[in-house]
Amino acid sequence: MITIATIIGARPQFIKAAVVSRALRAQSQDVREVLIHTGQHYDVNMSDVFFDELAIPRPDYHLGIGGGTHGQNTGRMIEHIEAVLVKEHPDWVLVYGDTDSTLAGTLAAVKLHIPVAHVEAGLRSFNRRMPEEINRVLTDHAADLLFTPTDTATRNLARGGLSGAQVQQVGDVMYDAALFYGAWADRHSRILAQLALSSRGYILATLHRAENTDDPGRMRGILAGFAASPKPILWPLHPRTRKRLQEFGLSLPATVRPIDPVGYLDMVMLEQHAALIATDSGGVQKEAYFHQVPCLTLREETEWVETLDSGWNRLVGADTAPLATALHQTWQPGAPQPQVYGDGHAAERIRDALLAAGGQASCSPRPVVGTGQPPGAILGAGQAAGAVVDADQAPTASSSPRPRISASQERV
Repeated sequence: MITIATIIGARPQFIKAAVVSRALRAQSQDVREVLIHTGQHYDVNMSDVFFDELAIPRPDYHLGIGGGTHGQNTGRMIEHIEAVLVKEHPDWVLVYGDTDSTLAGTLAAVKLHIPVAHVEAGLRSFNRRMPEEINRVLTDHAADLLFTPTDTATRNLARGGLSGAQVQQVGDVMYDAALFYGAWADRHSRILAQLALSSRGYILATLHRAENTDDPGRMRGILAGFAASPKPILWPLHPRTRKRLQEFGLSLPATVRPIDPVGYLDMVMLEQHAALIATDSGGVQKEAYFHQVPCLTLREETEWVETLDSGWNRLVGADTAPLATALHQTWQPGAPQPQVYGDGHAAERIRDALLAAGGQASCSPRPVVGTGQPPGAILGAGQAAGAVVDADQAPTASSSPRPRISASQERV
């Protein structure tokens, strides 16, 4: 029996943890999961409803930390997560994505010599002004098991000096979630009727990244672009975004219909039936891809380059003219979508890798942990063989500790 401490705090992490937790608890005779919710998303509509809809077990610990600056949140989270880890003595700490909760859980664990597994490892925007980019880079270099979703993510790690048995390409857990919960949304969501929406009769927008919401110039450009939309824009307003609009004295154009944040099943339904999605969210970009809805990304770069390569996503940034033009264009990618995000069984591969690695929490000093797979093994079915990383680029699990990586190397 091994104990896994799962750290979550934000909406995308609830979704990812839902499918992995279900896989872990299917092996309850072999694994015990301790669920730690930092409280990073503290609005009821951004947090509690997800546990209900996704059938996630209630957290064993709710730390109630949210609403502060990045530094305040991260520091308080480290302190409180550390106390839980000392009490629970987990064999592994499992973190997701790139939030403050991700980094805090990682730092608390490594300083206690507890191995860390990172789901969605290897993502890079190569934009160091994004807090998420700093979080994901630091987490990757501190973690012992790196679960990558795509060929691109695996190659990014290799360029940063991370390869070998600690890198496991498993596929994307968000694709697992899209397959599992898509049918639930069809059966249970009534959001279209409640809002009197017709399928393909609206554009769905989301906006929450600090690079946009904290910059009044970018916000003005996006709002002016939205004002030119030929279709009504439905915008579930993130609490952070609503606060910034008020602070900047910005009003929404007549084309925009704001609503409160919605639950996951309602969001899936809104995504599935939108004519177009405009977002700065990495998760929503992928969900648009999974549901075969064209997407405009309100940024200058994206971690999910596969959606661009396939023609289902376009980068428009925050300038008014490109956004307004793109909103007026009718476009539908002609080529079939390539299956770049795995086969819908990423959660099971993550569970199996953790079980194969076994209990490691008592090891000191903290090792770089292997999983019994050959160096650079690719676990995702149907993935290109060329994506296997070169184990000679970095030490494997049985060799010396990983080297320090400079910022210039990481940017390659």
